[in-house]
Amino acid sequence: MDAIPLALDGYLAAEAEPGDRDGAVSWRLTCSSGTDHLAEEAVIRCTTTEPDIAHALLTERQPGDLLRVIGHLTLPDTADGVIRLQAEGLEVLWEAPLLDADRDGDDADTATDTDTDRNSAIAALAEALTSFGPTTPGPGQSIRIHISPTGTLGSGLEHCHSFDIAPALAHRLAGYVDAMNAYLGSEHPKDVVLDQETLADLTELFEDIDLIDLTNTVLNTTRPEHRSAVIEAMDDMFGDVPAPEDIDP
Repeated sequence: MDAIPLALDGYLAAEAEPGDRDGAVSWRLTCSSGTDHLAEEAVIRCTTTEPDIAHALLTERQPGDLLRVIGHLTLPDTADGVIRLQAEGLEVLWEAPLLDADRDGDDADTATDTDTDRNSAIAALAEALTSFGPTTPGPGQSIRIHISPTGTLGSGLEHCHSFDIAPALAHRLAGYVDAMNAYLGSEHPKDVVLDQETLADLTELFEDIDLIDLTNTVLNTTRPEHRSAVIEAMDDMFGDVPAPEDIDP
């Protein structure tokens, strides 16, 4: 059967191994259709005899790296055969950071709890992005978002997600993030304790404010047609405000 030209994006599932022939290297690539359903993920067997690719896979790449493998896909002749991608080109889209292997038992327990929280957060974010819009952006330019835990992934590839979105959807996401940042920035800081001297200064400052004088000043500088709206706003802030006819000219 003729080989099919193909480029696949996927995570390196495990360390590459020398192939059956001299100079050959084989590895497994975990690929996703981009819809975030594990049932639609596939592990593709890849091989190469290109020296540069073989050297990179054996000495530089590690499990969890996001790779783009370019080559020819060979379909099996029988139903129980193996699909194989003969690689002729390799691009590194994202490198998985290295983990510190020197950890004692307590550190490992803490890391396990942290990993659980992190993985649940990744799952929640992936679910939100999946339900936010169509997973297939349609024709034209698209933007790819990768979500994965840091560190060497190994068998934790189920926590890796990939989404293709249209630029219009990316602009909407950016707008929502900006709005969220503005909201968070407007919240009062928590667990902030003021010293007694500062509290005394603030109390004295507010006690010195004469609301009647403040009301007079504001309303005397307000155009007559706007006074009703200003009075209503000040009522919301300070309580009952004297009516315009009670204000000194």
